[in-house]
Amino acid sequence: MSADAGAIDSLPIVSAPGYLTKQESIAVHGVPNLLVRSLLDKQQFYDPEDAALALGISSAFWSLFGLLWPSGSRLAERLALRPVSTHERILEIGCGLALSSLVGHRRGANITASDCHPLAGEFLRENLRLNKLSPMNYQHGHWGQHTAQHQDPTVNSRFDLIIGSDILYERDEQGDLAHYINEHLEDHAEVWVVDPNRGNRAHFHRNMAAQGFSLREEVLDISATETEAAYKGRMLTYLRD
Repeated sequence: MSADAGAIDSLPIVSAPGYLTKQESIAVHGVPNLLVRSLLDKQQFYDPEDAALALGISSAFWSLFGLLWPSGSRLAERLALRPVSTHERILEIGCGLALSSLVGHRRGANITASDCHPLAGEFLRENLRLNKLSPMNYQHGHWGQHTAQHQDPTVNSRFDLIIGSDILYERDEQGDLAHYINEHLEDHAEVWVVDPNRGNRAHFHRNMAAQGFSLREEVLDISATETEAAYKGRMLTYLRD
């Protein structure tokens, strides 16, 4: 990782109907800086037609998709180092602002971003435009019981690599996430999850094992620098037994 990996240079704040946003220059080692439009802060909320609520996203969680998170930066750095293969299909689940997908797309990877938030696709398309990147695949991806209508096509195919960051925010006793991953993964494929030491890893490990996956776990303990905060978490790599 370079000294400026994860560095952020703020640009002027811009507004959007119902909420405030900002643009930042994000440095990820291995690719040129990316301009990323995000929500101004966690206090933003705009769901006039209850589209998010119908998908199970309350006002308390509405803004989380539109913020940059440390685990997302760690995942983007890993993907920036992965050799690009035109035959490999990658899916990012719970992508939020899709930093990893933007990195992969810029490098020429065949990557699809997915999220359940009704504005995630709109933000991705804007960030592609800001970086003068060609269109990329975005699909609605939602594990669990919510079946509300949405405007984007639903993830309905299989991939060679599924990636996600900070997605273990529930105990998920029913194993919905592990089942969803298994349903969309090719045989002999792999799964990457970057987790900021939340307390739900044990449940996820058990659920993934029930789907036939083995785990390789790497401790991430990154010291703070002048441009980057300290980070502690885990890089979880799952392979089929």
